[in-house]
Amino acid sequence: YQAMLENGNVLARYAMICQQNGLVPIVEPEVLPDGEHELDVAQKVTEEVLAFTYKALADHHIFLEGTLLKPNMCTAGHGCEKKYAAEENAKATVTALRRTVPAAVPGITFLAGGQSEEDATINLNAINNCLLLKPWALTFSYGRALQASVLKAWQGKNENIKAAQEQLMVRAKANGAAAVGKYGGSGGSAAGSESLYVKDHAY
Repeated sequence: YQAMLENGNVLARYAMICQQNGLVPIVEPEVLPDGEHELDVAQKVTEEVLAFTYKALADHHIFLEGTLLKPNMCTAGHGCEKKYAAEENAKATVTALRRTVPAAVPGITFLAGGQSEEDATINLNAINNCLLLKPWALTFSYGRALQASVLKAWQGKNENIKAAQEQLMVRAKANGAAAVGKYGGSGGSAAGSESLYVKDHAY
């Protein structure tokens, strides 16, 4: 409880400072995928964290129309033996957002949370195709899930720059399509199916 309360307040203070200086705050209350929990637990915890976050944003009088949310997708813990379809992840994610995120927020830019490049893209596509009402733009703000294939192709060598740029275009186009629910699969990138999960990841 105390951790969620304090994190919500810190994010709200950050958002207030941004808006006082003419910047758009990207509010990032990430729930990490460490553990063996199933999808319903991830959804419940995500809902709790987002509820604390938006209570704090309201308490700090944040102009929600001038913010972006950067959350995790709802997926089972990385150590969970049960595997879920993208459609199940999408329904859990959209349900959690509908229960907690005001319609005034214009956009939600997802983290990949250690998913492989391809899994993150497929889940984003499923989220945008979920039949539940979604009043926000739903897109991506990936780090590792946009860069892994690029770095693998580049290898720090000048002669690989063109190949690395081509890999970036593959991932950018795939995620651009997923952001409007039009991704057909098979992005064909160098590290597309490799897990990007890092246990006990710290920033």
